Amino acid sequence: MTASRYEYGIDFDAVAAIDIHTHVEIDSAGGCAYDPELAEATGRYFKLGPDHFARVDDLADQYRRNNTAAVVFTVDARTASGHIPNSIEELIEGTIRNNDVLIPFGSVDPLTVDTAVRRVNELVDDWGVKGFKFHPSLQGFEPNDRTFYPIYEAIAAAGVPALFHTGQTGLGSALPGGHGIKLRYSDPMLLDDVAADFPDLTIVMAHPAVPWIDAQIAIAAHKANCYIDLSGWSPKYFPPQLVRALGRQLRTKALFGTDHPYITLERWRRDFETLDVDAETLAMILKRNALQVLGISAVDR
Repeated sequence: MTASRYEYGIDFDAVAAIDIHTHVEIDSAGGCAYDPELAEATGRYFKLGPDHFARVDDLADQYRRNNTAAVVFTVDARTASGHIPNSIEELIEGTIRNNDVLIPFGSVDPLTVDTAVRRVNELVDDWGVKGFKFHPSLQGFEPNDRTFYPIYEAIAAAGVPALFHTGQTGLGSALPGGHGIKLRYSDPMLLDDVAADFPDLTIVMAHPAVPWIDAQIAIAAHKANCYIDLSGWSPKYFPPQLVRALGRQLRTKALFGTDHPYITLERWRRDFETLDVDAETLAMILKRNALQVLGISAVDR
């Protein structure tokens, strides 16, 4: 059992927005979510500076200044990549220190199913995480393979959401063979199976899922338990059918997300203001829909 456990300290009525998708990919011991070659290539692809991976306290300070809460996570892909990720426990400890603005999601290595199930229960029961992050392409698994269903059963039983990377990824871009990262694992149609088989599991499809955006919109509209986060792209580059859907079938299904540090909070908000989105829909995207996904009740607020 941990010495302390995450509990919400966020005033959800006061915060202006909830960013459902931010990364903390380094720890104090120098651990990183990615191996050195992949980390360097990722920085080049996103045109980031030399210290582009933010530390948890720095991220908290930035979001606190902007009156915005943030879901933070890393990705455990140790079996597929052969690389030990940064410390998830240290990341959660950072959210405990900054529980007025940060919300922790856990990550498990799906290729070690029995360990992953135990890890889900540990991270929820002992550490208080509020959801789980998966990156099928980086973690090297097909989400609808029934081998992985015990992991989803554990997450659904815990009553927390699962957030899956979908669509293309900047990770491995321009490297030979894409650093072994296979895009097809992040086809959102694979999550349609999971959503149908686990109707009590809340699923967030991360990013506009280019080149499968039409399928992604259809899944979110069809499955009550599926949502789309809008991270990873500047809103000015959103596909036109996604922009149209935001005020229609995705009005209650779209979530504000940046993909920090790859897209900054300030840039995302500035570029989103150029879209034709009415004020009521904007309020739902920036905060209300995230409250639904996170299961934040009136009592919590």
